[in-house]
Amino acid sequence: MQRLIPRRRGLRILSLSLVGLALTALVFDLLFPPPLDRSWSQIVCDRDGKVMHAFLSRDEKWRMYARLDQISPDIKQAILFKEDKYFYVHPGFNPVAMTRALFNNLVQGHTTSGASTITMQLARLLEPKPRTYGNKLLEVLRAVQLEWRLSKDEIFEMYLNLLPYGGNIEGVRAAALLYYGREADHLSLAQSVSLIVIPNRPTSLRVGRADAAIRQARDEWLNRLYEDETFDSTRIDAALDEPLDMARRDAPHGLPQLAIKLAAASPEAPVVVSSIDATKQQLVETISYRYLQRQKAYGVFNAAAMVIDNPTRQVLAYVGSADFNDAAHAGQVDGIRAVRSPGSTLKPLVYGLAFDRGLLTSRTIINDVPVDFAGYAPVNFDRKFNGPVTVSEALSHSLNIPAVRTLDRMGLEHLLDALIDAQFAHIRTSRSDLGLSTVLGGCGVTMEEMGGLYCALANSGGYAPLNYTAGDSSATAQPLISSSAAYMLTDILTKLERPDLPRSVDNSVHVPKVAWKTGTSYGRRDAWSIGFNKKFTIVVWLGNFSGEGAPRLTGADVATPLLFDLFNRLDYNSPNDWFAPPQAMDYRIVCTASGQPPSAFCTDLDLDYFLPGVSDNRLCEHMQTVRIAADESCSYCPTCLPPNGYKKKLFPRLEASLAAFYEHEMINYERPPPHNADCTRVFSEGAPRILSPVHGSEYLIEQSAGAQLKLTCLAQLDVDNVYWFLNDTLLGKHAPDEGLFVTPPAGLNKISCSDDRGRNTDIFVTVKYY
Repeated sequence: MQRLIPRRRGLRILSLSLVGLALTALVFDLLFPPPLDRSWSQIVCDRDGKVMHAFLSRDEKWRMYARLDQISPDIKQAILFKEDKYFYVHPGFNPVAMTRALFNNLVQGHTTSGASTITMQLARLLEPKPRTYGNKLLEVLRAVQLEWRLSKDEIFEMYLNLLPYGGNIEGVRAAALLYYGREADHLSLAQSVSLIVIPNRPTSLRVGRADAAIRQARDEWLNRLYEDETFDSTRIDAALDEPLDMARRDAPHGLPQLAIKLAAASPEAPVVVSSIDATKQQLVETISYRYLQRQKAYGVFNAAAMVIDNPTRQVLAYVGSADFNDAAHAGQVDGIRAVRSPGSTLKPLVYGLAFDRGLLTSRTIINDVPVDFAGYAPVNFDRKFNGPVTVSEALSHSLNIPAVRTLDRMGLEHLLDALIDAQFAHIRTSRSDLGLSTVLGGCGVTMEEMGGLYCALANSGGYAPLNYTAGDSSATAQPLISSSAAYMLTDILTKLERPDLPRSVDNSVHVPKVAWKTGTSYGRRDAWSIGFNKKFTIVVWLGNFSGEGAPRLTGADVATPLLFDLFNRLDYNSPNDWFAPPQAMDYRIVCTASGQPPSAFCTDLDLDYFLPGVSDNRLCEHMQTVRIAADESCSYCPTCLPPNGYKKKLFPRLEASLAAFYEHEMINYERPPPHNADCTRVFSEGAPRILSPVHGSEYLIEQSAGAQLKLTCLAQLDVDNVYWFLNDTLLGKHAPDEGLFVTPPAGLNKISCSDDRGRNTDIFVTVKYY
């Protein structure tokens, strides 16, 4: 019994000692954690993990992170053989190796061999210190600490990422890219072994200076690996015959603008895997660059293009500047994120929103005639007017006046709401400054915003943000317009009978099956062409980052040929898979004179898409029945209609602006005869509309220059003369289309216009002189 007491006491002391040692180790680990944090060279990869762009780390190192499975097995096998055969067995240090090394060093009187394990070497890489026995002991403690905290694979991975390769290059991934121009998992055996010999002597084995010594060391270790049977003789012999092709290369610098964008979005991520398809990126870069070189002769020095995968909304190619190295023309500007005028490229959205509100269909007639919107009088690109046109013609021919009329009828706020929903940042911040000219390019947009908008059209009208990183498709699409409206727009934008089809024979022969829209900003500063099919949306912009215009710069002549070239190279066989009409849409017969369901008098009919329950279903009213004298000398209203001696006749029902256009252009049209001159009825409807000046406006007039205010109006067809009044004083009698110049007094003025049927309009304006 007395013998058991000391034994139990000894076990208790041993247990307490072990507990104390464990607690000491735990406290040491908490108080002195290993410095595991490292500043990495942030790299941006393509969707398959290929490095496209690399940035220096914060401490100016090329230190690129790689997972263990991204490093060649040859490197891992060779370095384990060379540095630490028992790495996956020992607890961080190898007692046998340390004892052997200590004995040899004591016998020889100097260091002849080392016993540092990979874990100990990692500790030294994390905390470089002079090689002393004291620091060696500290390395052992740190190695144990690392083994405590990390798995073997994590230790091995960090070790491979921190190996020194001379200069400011660290880690096998950086070495593989900068010395061989390839990834660490795509190295030959000879290349792999060359990378395991440099870290022991990174100063003396400098690539480009000591290539012979590097090859000698490589071959020596290849022979050792052969003797150990780590690799078979066939591979070893091939490796020995392989020349040393190491050379210091530039770091990858592709995707310069996108890389900066992605790095800024994820500043702490060592690796950003983008959505970019490297093959498509290279193709778009090459085509865009070559095309731009031909345009420089015409004063066009900058271009940008992007390709979007429609199903995932991932950006597959991002060329912010087709000639990035053109410093003379600001080639480093990111054209995809630059704010530019969109020209006419917002018109499809305006018509799509109008489709969903039942205001229009593809065959609805809009009058393309001069019009004034409170002082804003838009004109078409060719400064011509086309009279009545269908919505399909107005959009496919990119007519300005029908687009502005549609926006005015629908309401500007609906367009701005939709653009803000589609994350148009500049529209949101400048909303209060925007007007009807927005649809013609009187606003600021970016290429990525336009790409997101047209990608929504390709996705049945559903909008979601574009994805720039691989696998990022979590955003749920929100309806911007209905699938029916999107299909109707796609059908219109696919038509080939349009003026913005490139005049080049080469492009016309190889027109891809795409829906596309062009845009040209005021002053010919921006040329756009945006197209989509089932697979891709492509946005193309050409111009000058300086804002300078060019005479030849139009979307049709400059941007669309590049768009078609890209589609033909990326997806030549796209017509086999096209958009199908949604079930919510249907067909109906309409009158070609109005685009409405036909009335009894309609004779020319056509088929048209419409949205059941949404589209306007009123019968066509393009004709009106008028009671006229038997000799057709005058017309009658119910007040002056005689009991007999008259007849009924159909006449076109024309709005005043269209009739005025016909009169101005001397176009013959059938009109009712003038109203009965003996009629005593005073009409309250159809009073002259004063076009200038604008009601409620303030005018600043230079008095010394003798400037005057011009009075113009739009009157009904039965009016021969109008009478102008200033502050109830008659100014004179004039023809309706004749302008009148006046010099009103300073202050508030009343301006009146009466026609010869007694109809009157009053407006008020304020005049100031300087």
